[in-house]
Amino acid sequence: MSPTTMEYWTLENTSKWKTLPPPPGFSKSLSSVKGPSKKTTVSAASYDQIKEKRAWDVALAPAKSLPMQAFMLYMSGGGVQVFSIGIVFMLLLSPFKNVAGINEAFAQYAPSSKQSKSLMTLPLHKIVYILCNLLTLAVGLWKCRSMGLLPTGTGDWLAFETRGPAPELSLI
Repeated sequence: MSPTTMEYWTLENTSKWKTLPPPPGFSKSLSSVKGPSKKTTVSAASYDQIKEKRAWDVALAPAKSLPMQAFMLYMSGGGVQVFSIGIVFMLLLSPFKNVAGINEAFAQYAPSSKQSKSLMTLPLHKIVYILCNLLTLAVGLWKCRSMGLLPTGTGDWLAFETRGPAPELSLI
């Protein structure tokens, strides 16, 4: 049994609902256009411009999400708790994941002339993407420092300091 296709335009002539008035806002002239319109044909150059604009959106996405992540860090508090550690871990791990998958992130936005997954396909976009991810990493490290998880003080390194020779004391 072969699948059959249904032509909806044939129902228009045989419908028992043909006598009903059209709904408000309905225009028969716009709905009866058959075939591709002239406006939908897009040249390759304009398609590449659209893809480049979308590539910039992807490149700036980590920076656009920073205010939301900063608010989440603020709401998690300054103490070392499970919730705040989870948010900081997510914030520190996501830049590494993003940079590792940079070619896959920009593969669909490559110009029509180049369809490879090389690092030289969209170099400026990828540099901005890496810088935005480094900014996200810096915010995560700042939060770790403010929570006391990074060894930044002299007291954190006391185990590695050596003692000098004891001074000689004589009572005579």
